Amino acid sequence: MGSLGRLLITLGIVFVILGILLSFANFFAFLRLGRLPGDIIIKRENFSIYFPITTCILISLIVTLILYLLKK
Repeated sequence: MGSLGRLLITLGIVFVILGILLSFANFFAFLRLGRLPGDIIIKRENFSIYFPITTCILISLIVTLILYLLKK
């Protein structure tokens, strides 16, 4: 039961940090998340499709690194 509590506390801290980052989103605009090279944008007359592949890979690497460091 202790590991579940530790997981919930960790998730809570992560959500608080994400909330703070989103509150200051204009300050972090220089990161260009969502508009990185490698993100695919297809625009046609009637629709547009957006695949943020590079952004997803970058966020995945950052989250993996954070979780790895917290596990140690």
